[in-house]
Amino acid sequence: MILPIVKYGNPVLRAKGVEIKEVDEKVKQLATDMLDTMRAANGVGLAAQQVGVPVQLTVIDVANIEDRPSAMFIDGESVKLEDYMPLVMLNPQLTLGREKEVGSEGCLSFPEMSADITRASGVRCATRLLDGREIEFEASGLLARALQHEIDHLHGILFIDRMNSAAKASIAGKLKRLQKEGRG
Repeated sequence: MILPIVKYGNPVLRAKGVEIKEVDEKVKQLATDMLDTMRAANGVGLAAQQVGVPVQLTVIDVANIEDRPSAMFIDGESVKLEDYMPLVMLNPQLTLGREKEVGSEGCLSFPEMSADITRASGVRCATRLLDGREIEFEASGLLARALQHEIDHLHGILFIDRMNSAAKASIAGKLKRLQKEGRG
């Protein structure tokens, strides 16, 4: 089922997600609905807060995105993205690499807005999957950026919080309008 995406201004976007202790039917259904919602909106990631549920659950699918490649490594070995996508993550923990890069980001909760954001070019992620398995992997490219963006959401951090002041100033009018609409 496609869920409504919460827009900037709604306080749930600033809520820190509650840890998911048990994978029940409700959690599985939320994950399925989030994947449907993300795909319908042509997104590469979606956090539970973006559909109004403040829990530590996010979905990402960067497979088959040719213009912004990704890489994923388990135990130092490169793995096929298609084998792990879509990625449904519960309670993910991220360790950022030292190298930084600037890249364009948008957000489904901020329609028609994007900005250049500085992020770590590589990350290490430890997470629980929907089937209960715990995995650790490293990521680079779009996957690393999407992980940072979505896991920020799980902690109530929005991509506008990562913008430099010039970028934020350039969209200030749009943000004010969106914030008013999001509250209503």
